[in-house]
Amino acid sequence: MIAALLLAAAAPAAPAPSVPRLKASVAALVGFGTRHTLSTTTDPKRGIGAARDWAAAQFQEIGATCGGCITVERINRSFTGPRAPNGVMVEDVLGIQRGRDPNRVVIVGAHIDSRVTDVMNFTDDAPGANDDASGVALVLEAARLLAGRQFDATIVYAVFSGEEQGLWGATLLAETAKPRGWQVSAMLNNDIVGNTMGQGGKREARWVRVFSEGIRSSEDLAQQQRRRSEGGEDDGPSRALAKAIDGIADGLGPRGVDVFLDRRPDRFGRGGDHEPFLKLGYPAIRFSVANEDWDAQHQDLRTEAGTAYGDTIDKMDFPYLAKVTAVNVATVQRLAAAPAAPASASIAGALSRDTTVKWAAVPGAVRYRVHWRRNDTQDWSQSREVTETETVLTQVPVDDHFVGVSAIGADGAESLVTFAGREGR
Repeated sequence: MIAALLLAAAAPAAPAPSVPRLKASVAALVGFGTRHTLSTTTDPKRGIGAARDWAAAQFQEIGATCGGCITVERINRSFTGPRAPNGVMVEDVLGIQRGRDPNRVVIVGAHIDSRVTDVMNFTDDAPGANDDASGVALVLEAARLLAGRQFDATIVYAVFSGEEQGLWGATLLAETAKPRGWQVSAMLNNDIVGNTMGQGGKREARWVRVFSEGIRSSEDLAQQQRRRSEGGEDDGPSRALAKAIDGIADGLGPRGVDVFLDRRPDRFGRGGDHEPFLKLGYPAIRFSVANEDWDAQHQDLRTEAGTAYGDTIDKMDFPYLAKVTAVNVATVQRLAAAPAAPASASIAGALSRDTTVKWAAVPGAVRYRVHWRRNDTQDWSQSREVTETETVLTQVPVDDHFVGVSAIGADGAESLVTFAGREGR
C-alpha cells in the first residue's frame, strides 16, 4: 500500500475534473431524448445516432486542442439477439491517444445507450442520466484531462452502444483488440457512477464500488484448479487491478473517493461491459456507485404515490462524479506511464526457509518490485526493489507467504502486480 501511494504521487497530478463540464456532458446526452440502441440513427437531434455523433464531435474537439493527439474511430458490427430480433448495427465511438507503444493499451469506457422499463421500447424518453451518461461524461472528461500528454501505452477512450441489449458494444471492442495486436493492460468500465442518494433515501458519498473477479473466467478448469492450489484466488490480474485502484484512490485524498473493493465480478446476478474483456483474459473492473437507486434505473418516467421514477439529471451528484473521475484519471495515468506487468512469475522453496522468485523480463522496465505478504492477509505488506529477474527472499517460507512482482519504469510508474505461482506455470 505504501508503494502504491508513493507511485501515485510520483507522476504530476492531472488537473481536477470539472464539475460544470461533467454536468454539461450529462445534460447534452439527456437532451437526445432516448439513446436506446434500436432508436433512430438518422434524426440529427434525437436518438442514439445523434448521441454517437455528438460523442465523436467531443473527441474531435478535444483532439484539436492538442494537435491531433486524440483521433476518432468508429467501429461497428451487426448483432442479433432476443433484444434485437431483427438485428441492429452496434457502433462504438473511440478516442485513441497514441502512446510510444501503439500495441499496449489501457481502456476506459462507458455505454451511451439508455432504456426504460420495457427493454424493447425505443421510442419513449429514456434520459439515462446516471445509467450511463455519467460514465460517458467521465470518459470524455478523462480525455480532456490527459490530452496532450505522452504516455508509454496507448489510451483508448471508449463509448459503447448495445450494453442494454447484451453487452454488444463491449463485445465488439474486446473482439477487435486481439486482431489488432493490442496488449490490454487494463480495462476500466464506468457504469452508474454519478449518484449518492440511493434506494429509500440512503445517501453514501464516501466511496465508490470497484468490482473485480478473482478466479479468472478465461481460465480452463485445470488452470482454475492450479490457481486454487497455489492460493491465488485473490490475486488474478483483475483483482490486482482493483487493489491498485484502491491504493491510487488513497493517494488522492479528498480529491478522490475511497474505494470499496467488491470481491465479485459485478453486482449480484448482474453484469456489465467489462465482462467481454474478462472472457478474453484481459484485466477489467467495474466502477459503480455505493448506493443504487432502483427507482431511477430502467424506469418509465412517471410519478406514483409521491415517488418520481426515472433516470433524470436532478438525481445526480456531480461533485461525487468528479471524484470518481479523478480516481479513473489517476489510474489511467499511472498504468499508461508504467511498463506492462510481468507476463509470468514463479516461486520455489519447498522444504526451505527461503523463497526463490523468478519472472519474465519486461520491455521498458528499469527495475522490479517484489512484493510479499503472509498467507493470512490480503494486501502486500513488504517489498524489495531489484534490477535482475530473480531474487531470493531469505527467511520468507514459501508455505506461509504469497509473492508477486511488478515492473517499474524510468519515471517510477509501477505496473500491476503479477502473482507468482509454481515453477513451470
